[in-house]
This record gives sequence, structure tokens and C-alpha cells, in this order.
Amino acid sequence: MEPAGPTPRVRAGKTSSRSIEHFVAPLAETPLQSVDKVDESATPLSMWGQAWRSLRTQPLFIISALLIILVIVVAAFPGLFTHTSPTACALEFARKGPMPGHPLGFTFQGCDIYARIMHGAQASVLVGLFTTIAVLIIGGTFGALAGYYGGWLDAILARITDIFFALPLILGAIIIMQLPAFRDSKSIWTVIITLSIFGWPQMARITRGAVIEAKSSDYVMASRSLGLSKFKTLVKHVLPNSLAPVIVIATISLGIFIVAEATLSFLGVGLPPSVMSWGNDISDAQISLRNDPEILMWPALALSITVLSFIMLGDAVRDALDPKARKG
Repeated sequence: MEPAGPTPRVRAGKTSSRSIEHFVAPLAETPLQSVDKVDESATPLSMWGQAWRSLRTQPLFIISALLIILVIVVAAFPGLFTHTSPTACALEFARKGPMPGHPLGFTFQGCDIYARIMHGAQASVLVGLFTTIAVLIIGGTFGALAGYYGGWLDAILARITDIFFALPLILGAIIIMQLPAFRDSKSIWTVIITLSIFGWPQMARITRGAVIEAKSSDYVMASRSLGLSKFKTLVKHVLPNSLAPVIVIATISLGIFIVAEATLSFLGVGLPPSVMSWGNDISDAQISLRNDPEILMWPALALSITVLSFIMLGDAVRDALDPKARKG
């Protein structure tokens, strides 16, 4: 047998074998344990905690949240932003441009555009907010029951949902608003009821899918093994863990319902003319579109910024709650 090769020599942190030299850093200079170490003293973050940590560093969320807060404050306290009455109109100022105290000019009836935008935010935001709450209750209940219990209940609720899904939101709302009971008593609440009737199917489908995914989890099986009833398991464990997609779709839907109210008011079947809203102002300004387009542009711009803010917020929340999109 041939003699074994030369034994590697370690010299001052240097190992050599044949003609190849390997340099090994001293252990004190390679603190890998500090790199891979996990802080065991830190409290583990929940899904919502991780989402908030991701959201507060996103410019998209910060900008949209600030805009939404501004719109809500304007809707709740319009008097803080203008001291001009939106109903104080003078024909001598009709279609005049900006002047001191009236930064956006006047409508064709001599009403202050800025004051009407500030006061018109209230009706639009109220319709969007309360319609979203109603849709959450109706669609969330139907979707949760159908997804968790399944069987014949799921089949019946699914067919009811399909029937309402076949009717477009705006078209169905126009038909309902033309019924005598609604046509003779137009108000914010009639618009909310009408939009809620046709707006819940999408929420029901999103909730149903989230509940079906959550009910197969181990904690649901453990809850049932401990003797908790199906309904209590649904309320205490399944629903709280199915809220992520529901919150995202609710945030986006709020902006959609504001647009729906403006569309109905623009068509003359939404809020009555006595109620100030961005949709009514856009409808009234269409006669001035050719010669004075800025009269229509300002309420349309306020509506667009508000709806865009809710859509941006929904996108940011969706990215934060999506485990595949979350970083860190």
C-alpha cells in the first residue's frame, strides 16, 4: 500500500493540504450565534399584529388613511372647514370664478361650490358607511352559515345568492327606487336599503370561502372535541379567523357604494334634490359642462379622491393580510 498523504497542518488559523491552503477565521471572529439567534423574550405577534407592523410602513396605507380621516372629519364637522351656507345662493354670482372667501367659485345658481362640497360629503359618506355595515351583516351571516354548515343549507343560500348576483347593482337599484314605496319617500335610508338589497351577494361569497377554509383547521376540531357546539365554534373560532378577506372586500365596497349613490343621484333616482350630495351636484352641473366645466369638475374630483382612497386602503390591507405578500 502506498503511504497516506501528508497530514494537513493547522498554523495560526491556516490549514494547508498538499498545494491548497485553506484559511479559517478564529471562532471569536465568527459570531454566527448572534446572527441566527432568536429573541425569545419578544412576544410573538398575531396575524393582526404582523399586518399592522407591515401597514404602518407602507406609504400607500398612510396616504389613503390620512385622506379617509380627512373625508370623515369633513363629513362629520363641515362647519370647521367653511362658514358659508351652502344654500345661500345669489344669482348675481352665478357661474363666477374664485374670489376671496369662495375659492372654487359659484354654481349656475350662485351657490358656493366649496361650501356645497364640504356639506355634500356627509350624505355620500353616510350612504357608503351604513350600506357597508348592512352588507356585512346580511352577506356575512349568509356566507358564514352556508360555508360552515354546508349541505342543504349551503345549497339553498347559494341559489338565493345566485339570483341576486344575476341582477346588476345599479340596474336593480334603479328598479327598486322606482317602486311607489321608495319613489314617494326618497331619503338617505331608502338609498341605503336599496343598495344593501343588491350589494350583499359578493360579501356572502367571500365570507363563505373564508369560512370553508377555516373550518378545516385543527383548532376547530379541538373546539368540537372539547364539547363546544357548532354554532359557538363558528362564532368564537371560525369567524374571527375568517375576517381578513372580509375586511378587505368591505373596505373596497365602501367606495363602490359611494359611487353607486352618486350614480343614482346623477340619474335622478337617488337622493332627493333637497339633500346635498356630490351626486346631486354633479347632476345639476351637467348643464354647465360645455361653458363652465369646473362647476362639475370639483364635486367629481372630491368623489374620485374619496373612492380612490378607499380602494387604495383596501389594496394595502389586502397585501398586509396576505401571508404570501407579507415580508419578514
